Amino acid sequence: MKLVIATKNAGKVEEIRELLSDIPGLEVVSLLDLPPDAVPPIKETGKTFEENAYIKAYAVARATGLASLADDSGLEVDVLGGKPGVRSARFGGEGISDEERNRKLLALLENVPFEKRTARFRCCMVLVVPPEFERYTVEGVCEGYIATEPRGKHGFGYDPIFYLPSLKKTMAELPREKKNEISHRGKALRAMKDIIRKLVNG
Repeated sequence: MKLVIATKNAGKVEEIRELLSDIPGLEVVSLLDLPPDAVPPIKETGKTFEENAYIKAYAVARATGLASLADDSGLEVDVLGGKPGVRSARFGGEGISDEERNRKLLALLENVPFEKRTARFRCCMVLVVPPEFERYTVEGVCEGYIATEPRGKHGFGYDPIFYLPSLKKTMAELPREKKNEISHRGKALRAMKDIIRKLVNG
């Protein structure tokens, strides 16, 4: 079975590929491995993580004829009413760096005491399998707090400001194996891995 990960985010591809590497008979590729025009541009117009993940997975499965796995994930900050949410990747405007995005979020929470800085990473993962285009959906959540300053060099996105009290570290201070174990994407992917394994084994 050949599986296309519907993303061009190299960090995400590496994480997913690593977690699926022990399924015999599964070949994992991503949009980075396909010709640039293999999949038409995809507009993420969904109002929820699940809708956006499905839009991506379906578009890639349709264009390639291969099983496609997409995820949509983001950060929900309680004191901001769940924002940035589905707009996590575009929070603060298009084309700004992760660092600038993190600074903008920290500025919004400048006077918020630590106990009210509760937040979670949420990941919804959707697998679409041609020719019937069956849809499989899973979700993973990782609870934490928004730190007062960025810490750590690993990970990407909001990892440097997402603090895990039980480990006394931000997500960006964790080695990849530990992050995969506790992260929202790791949890969703382990649930999806069971589904993929069954499909590969027929």
